[in-house]
Amino acid sequence: MTVALPLHDTSMARQAEATLREHAQFAREWHLTDLFAKDANRFDHLNLRACGLLVDLSKQRVTLETLSLLRALARERGLDQWTQCLFEGRDVNWTESRPAMHWRLRESEAQAPEVHQQLALMERIVNRVHSGQWRGCQGDAITDVVNIGVGGSDLGPLMASVALHEHFPSVGRRPRVHFVSSMDGSQIAPLLDELNPATTLMVVSSKSFTTVDTLSNAATARAWLTGAFPDMNGAALRCHFIGVSAQPERMTEWGIHPDNQLQLWDWVGGRYSLWSAIGLPIALTTGMDYFRELLAGAHDMDRHFRDTPWEENIPVMQGLVDVWNLNFLNITARAVLPYDGRLKHLPAYVEQLEMESNGKSVTRDGATVKYHTCPVIWGEVGPNAQHAFYQLLHQGTQPVACEFIVAARHGRRNGNSAELQPLEDQHRLTVANCLAQSRLLALGESALPTNEEWPAFMHYRGNQPSTTIMLEELVPRQLGALIALYEHKVFVQAVLWGINPFDQWGVEMGKRIAKDMVQVLSSGKSTDELDASTRALADYVRQLQDI
Repeated sequence: MTVALPLHDTSMARQAEATLREHAQFAREWHLTDLFAKDANRFDHLNLRACGLLVDLSKQRVTLETLSLLRALARERGLDQWTQCLFEGRDVNWTESRPAMHWRLRESEAQAPEVHQQLALMERIVNRVHSGQWRGCQGDAITDVVNIGVGGSDLGPLMASVALHEHFPSVGRRPRVHFVSSMDGSQIAPLLDELNPATTLMVVSSKSFTTVDTLSNAATARAWLTGAFPDMNGAALRCHFIGVSAQPERMTEWGIHPDNQLQLWDWVGGRYSLWSAIGLPIALTTGMDYFRELLAGAHDMDRHFRDTPWEENIPVMQGLVDVWNLNFLNITARAVLPYDGRLKHLPAYVEQLEMESNGKSVTRDGATVKYHTCPVIWGEVGPNAQHAFYQLLHQGTQPVACEFIVAARHGRRNGNSAELQPLEDQHRLTVANCLAQSRLLALGESALPTNEEWPAFMHYRGNQPSTTIMLEELVPRQLGALIALYEHKVFVQAVLWGINPFDQWGVEMGKRIAKDMVQVLSSGKSTDELDASTRALADYVRQLQDI
């Protein structure tokens, strides 16, 4: 049955929130050392398992009562109805009057035929490139692919391509895949110096096909190719450019042949789009079989989120714990710490997914929020971060929630057993560091195997909350489940905060103002209406450019 979009702030919801705030007054005095001492089975009560993931919440400053109160708040905020609306394709993105159906990209062919039509076109491209049948305008096989995009058209494909680089087809030749996103040309210029235009394929990815960052880099790539082949401009574009967009007319107008166009839909947000044709670089890296495994893992998590009771539901419970940390314990920062170099781009991906989705200050009814709606998120590969900012985590002056992500097994498939043993030893060392750091952050110096007195400057207070997400192995299916977990957790948080996680008007306004500034810098357009700072900086730039 279709349900109406539920209200956010009801009297019952306000009562549930008040009860939680009263509970939080006591919780602020808790120390994780005491919580573990009081409950020998704390881990058993506070870990969740699904889709090849184990999520440990026992190092969060919560009890079973806390989680029960959070679920009560979620019920009063209408989380079950909102989840139903999401999977029914209702206009949950109400500011743009459209649904958010990224989950549909992971559905079966019978449920989403238009999605699988595009997947079939992707597969044809991937197989042609891998088999050497895609030829440049001079008849050479493709050796390099450059993905030109920004935001969701760059961060997701880059993250997954690097994470799954060890997975590739047993037949054919995989191209080297490069990523270009910076509008200043600092990425594309040195890259083009190294590439052979005769063997390079450009993928221009932009949902709107109006993004200035992407089109600027694409124009540079087009000039490079047409300059290399001045007598065959049409053939150069047809043989060396693929477009991915929701706007086929704009792709055609730009010069991309209709046969080389892949499409997505308005109901797919950019930061939720790696499952679509935007994920072509992933498929070129792994092959379509592994790309479909990535989709399957996300679909597993979709079903888990939609059908599993909240007590065992990983996205729901993680979302509630994050709300607890931010809005009730006033922990306004979160560090994402993957203990696996293959996940080195995951923190940047999560930063965009969460802060672009939930960095909002207006509720669905147009009221200004009176609470935090998203923590500040940053991160780094764990072993590197230990030598960078862990000092602040252990002995700094502000609380930070942490998220540790690690694979139980390394799972590298290439090489003989003698060659792989050093890698397994290194992986074991990495896992040991992950577990040790989360333990020390939680328990402080009581985690150390000694009772000696420490001077003040060596004191470890502990009580920094963290979640550990453990994959059985970093394979496409489990990575798909992990990414979908983050997507659904963001939705859970947005429901409790009463905001829209699927628009990004702040980003759009920034782009609009930047276009006006280009005119100021390039044509000397009057700067009288600018503030004094911006006017002075623009004048300084123009003076240096005129020298």
